[in-house]
Amino acid sequence: MHQLSLILYSTRPRQWVKNLFLFAALVFDRKLFVIQYLTTTLYGFFLLTLISGAVYITNDILDLEQDKLHPVKRLRPLPSGQLTKQLAVVMAVILPLTVLPLSFLLNTWFGVILLIYWLQNILYSVWLKHIVILDVLLIALGFAFRVAAGAILIDVEQGPIGSPWIYMCVVFGALLVVLGKRRSELDLFSDLASNHRAVLASYNHAFIDLLINCVSTSTIISYSFYTFNATYHQPKNHSMMLTIPFVVYGVFRYLYLVHVKGEGGTPEQLIFNDRPLLLSIILWIVTATVLRYNYW
Repeated sequence: MHQLSLILYSTRPRQWVKNLFLFAALVFDRKLFVIQYLTTTLYGFFLLTLISGAVYITNDILDLEQDKLHPVKRLRPLPSGQLTKQLAVVMAVILPLTVLPLSFLLNTWFGVILLIYWLQNILYSVWLKHIVILDVLLIALGFAFRVAAGAILIDVEQGPIGSPWIYMCVVFGALLVVLGKRRSELDLFSDLASNHRAVLASYNHAFIDLLINCVSTSTIISYSFYTFNATYHQPKNHSMMLTIPFVVYGVFRYLYLVHVKGEGGTPEQLIFNDRPLLLSIILWIVTATVLRYNYW
């Protein structure tokens, strides 16, 4: 029983919040209260969480020696020696062999997306994470896969996977968070950063700050265009533009936390620990949902 709890911990429960992007299409396509689609999306969320958990376990196996040198990661079940490597390998194999067939049974294209997501992350863990720039782009792409998987499950009416604007928002926003994490890692490890993550040897503060400036601007612009240019299911009077200030504040607050407070290393915790940032996200969700479900 203890080993099972360690396996569960190794699937990174705190990271499950990322999989909530699967619900984006359900909410914005105005099908949140359609039981059939809600049930299907919840099932898809369960499968996505399991396959992402398999990815995290695989990553822990491959990064075992590096994680032993990390002040926080060394406390994880596998690097700390609490979880045996043999059991971790078994779970890393069994989970995909179970989840992927179930995903294809739920929806063929959903299964395809999860298969690509899994393969991409395996390649990332083995090789692609060592390629500068590509490493952060692939992480951001994973968020786009989450949104696309959710859109597939609910049969969105605007094309097979919905508006392209939402993907631009998601990718740029994800890039902002990933780059903030890279910057935090440079601060934390200083000259030893490449010992923790080899690709960090190819980054420096000036370069990352330049990229952060680009993607933070792109996030705000792409979302602003989405509020009035993605016309499907949008309020006729462009009232979705009222949500732009929440996005602007959220981006600015995150930049403040990264550059002034020196935070950003654990964005999944930062969202819940920083009340102003969390409040801006909640207000955005509530306002956007209310506006989307008004048939003006």
